[in-house]
Amino acid sequence: MSKLAADAAAFKNVLQRQDYTSWHSNPGASSTPAASEQPAASKKKRPKANIVYSQPADTGTGVHVNTQLVYAVNHLKGTPNPMRLQDLAIITNTPLDTDRVLLEKFKAHDKIAWDPRTDLYSYKHEFNFKNKASLLTEIQRRTRKGGGIAVRDLKETWKEAPAAVEELEKEGEVLVTRTAKDGQLKMVFWNELKPDEESGGKNVEKEFMDLWHELNVPDDVDLLRQLATEGLQVTASHAAPPKAPGGKKKGKKGGASRQRQVRITNTHLKGEIDLSRDFVVPGK
Repeated sequence: MSKLAADAAAFKNVLQRQDYTSWHSNPGASSTPAASEQPAASKKKRPKANIVYSQPADTGTGVHVNTQLVYAVNHLKGTPNPMRLQDLAIITNTPLDTDRVLLEKFKAHDKIAWDPRTDLYSYKHEFNFKNKASLLTEIQRRTRKGGGIAVRDLKETWKEAPAAVEELEKEGEVLVTRTAKDGQLKMVFWNELKPDEESGGKNVEKEFMDLWHELNVPDDVDLLRQLATEGLQVTASHAAPPKAPGGKKKGKKGGASRQRQVRITNTHLKGEIDLSRDFVVPGK
């Protein structure tokens, strides 16, 4: 019993010496900072990526033959010089040099030109010019036929075409039309009558130009009123009256159709051959 009493007394002394204050105030001090740092790291906001989800992602040239054909043709369209088939296949990431079906469609395209001597491919533009002089020649040729040229079509052939058109406009060689919104070049025409002795043209006096620009086109209501005042009428094409539906004529249902009478024109055969009947070979 004395030993048990001594052990109990020793245990009580150990309990009394234990510092519970520091243990309760900061239990597990070594593990607490790590635990507190983890929630802070998890709550850290990530920067949002600038992704527009309404637009489809660019997945390359695709796997369909027609899609790959469009990629190859469009790239060759924007290239000023002819290209080898292998280089075009590498740049556009299309199997032009390995896919036989794609190659046949590419060669058969109406805008693709192939030179068998050099084995190079190029795009067939509507026009063929690379400088201002040849551009003016093309504009003159088109204007003589009674029409102008869209500037966007000229730009597809030569990227410097809009700048060259503006230079020709300042020189008085061409006439251009512009968009009303931002004043961009729209159509270009050759200026046949220039204010010089060779062409025989003369500049319009400023007084008449001001009078012309001061004229305002009336709206539809005022125009009709002014025409009525002068005793005139608006000419309009009248549409043809609609035809009545070709339905069946009213009559007795199930009635026999009347037999159409045969008109005999060969009167000299009258009395000899009955032309209202089918011919029957005698003896049958």
